Amino acid sequence: MGIDTTCIHGGYQAGNGEPRCLPIYLSTTFHYDTTDAVANLFDHPEQGHMYSRITNPTCAAVEEKIAALEGGAAAMLTSSGQMASFLTVANLCKAGDHCVVSSAIYGGTINLFTTTLPKFGITTTFVSPRATKEEIAAAIRPETKLVFGEVVANPALAVLDLETFASAAHEAGLPLVVDNTFPTPVLCRPIEWGADIVVHSTTKYMDGHAIIVGGVIVDSGKFDWAASGRFPDFTEPDESYHGTIYTRDYGKIAFIMKARMQLMRDFGVNPPATNAFILNETLETLALRMRRHTSTAQKVAEYLEARPEVDSVNFPGLKSNSYHELANKYLPDGPCGVISFVVGDGKGSKGGSRDRAAAVLDHLKLVSQEVHVADSQTCALHPATSTHRQLTDEQLLAAGIYPGMIRLSCGLEDPKDILSDLEQAFAALA
Repeated sequence: MGIDTTCIHGGYQAGNGEPRCLPIYLSTTFHYDTTDAVANLFDHPEQGHMYSRITNPTCAAVEEKIAALEGGAAAMLTSSGQMASFLTVANLCKAGDHCVVSSAIYGGTINLFTTTLPKFGITTTFVSPRATKEEIAAAIRPETKLVFGEVVANPALAVLDLETFASAAHEAGLPLVVDNTFPTPVLCRPIEWGADIVVHSTTKYMDGHAIIVGGVIVDSGKFDWAASGRFPDFTEPDESYHGTIYTRDYGKIAFIMKARMQLMRDFGVNPPATNAFILNETLETLALRMRRHTSTAQKVAEYLEARPEVDSVNFPGLKSNSYHELANKYLPDGPCGVISFVVGDGKGSKGGSRDRAAAVLDHLKLVSQEVHVADSQTCALHPATSTHRQLTDEQLLAAGIYPGMIRLSCGLEDPKDILSDLEQAFAALA
């Protein structure tokens, strides 16, 4: 099926006389007639449902749909995008292990790698999203367990060179983990470019309506955990699950089954079935919405580039953008609907003016100022004082965040109305 069709029909197909729409299975547990049936589920949890913290039929259908959209072997929904990232790292690392991470990623994920994970004994080396294969390889250590980046960084909009990062990771026997939240599989399928694990904040475009918080992990099924030699937890018996050997017992879906049987079991960060139902409904229009978001963003970015109050516009769809070539390669249908731009101070100072950026934001009427992005309604934010507020000035610059930067997420309104609102907000600076 094409991706438009998969958005609608993936994961759940009604049988004869069954509900046309995916049912909501509001049940914590499931009935079986024999002890053997229950015991078999503990040996083969992928073959049924025993407890909704582990699996649920509504969630399972949406997981199957998202795995199909990404071209992966299996997926697991989580309670948030941040939890998807954390569980992915926790599934690969233990105390004493190390990660190599692109510096241009979401501020909350930077905090995860720099503040929270070190408390668990997991350290990180950051590299530029423009890093060469040799620079990535130089950051890898014997105890490194993964390479991580965002396909399109939030909000720096740096485009990751997927093939370069994948090649460096694979030569070291490591998986490449990427966050594909901004492009979604409609605009980029990272597994086709060498990514091994894909995570999303489904809160963003996959939901697209600011309704539910959620996340998902997609296992490509392509990484050879046994051949790597770096992952004994995948190739040796798991005594917490009666000696299961994940590579032997689950083959291509070893990663996602280990995450489900160990981490979802222990942390219980599963989404409710109602959230999965809502996500399934919003996924049906994902392909349509992404095309509108990106086409509007292109118009708005071109308008902003011509404004005298704007020092710079960061949108990979612009020919002037330093990531335009990579965007054409990996995101030929557009990068996403998010733009970042720097409001100047009128004196040519690098980084723009925090006060003038705030003035533009405060005068917007149609555009909502909120801590969100990738929504059906256009919204804007000042990252340096919100999503990236905890970062030092050095970390802000490394992540591509400047004092005068505004992150603008183009919604589904008439593009002319968005431009009109920006016009009157800029006029207020005069």
